Amino acid sequence: SETELCSLCSNPRRSGRQICVVETPAEVAALEQATHYAGHYFVLGGRLSPLDGIGPREIGLDRLQTILAEGGVEELILATNPTVEGEATAHYIGEIAKARGIRVTRIAHGVPLGGELEYVDGGTLLHAFTGRREY
Repeated sequence: SETELCSLCSNPRRSGRQICVVETPAEVAALEQATHYAGHYFVLGGRLSPLDGIGPREIGLDRLQTILAEGGVEELILATNPTVEGEATAHYIGEIAKARGIRVTRIAHGVPLGGELEYVDGGTLLHAFTGRREY
């Protein structure tokens, strides 16, 4: 948006030490409904797609770099969609943040709650299996 911070991020109870990067405002709403996340958001308004002429400037990465350069951000949470473009966008942004010494995490992808393994596609199973954690 044109304002410095949206109403969520200007809430003093939210921490600016974490920034969750999403592609659209609808994803902010989905995360707000489903999680207890209390950090800030950065809405890209899209994802990198060189074939469509969408580069870093078109999705506001110059503004994100300015925010990261100001300091205070300890973790950047990448919550782009698990598409080819979304993964490329996450990788690009992650490298920018890592170069500044900022911790970079990626939301988990895998088998949906209530899903049955035999009906899950191979790519999703691979992500779920390689991203497994202690139980």
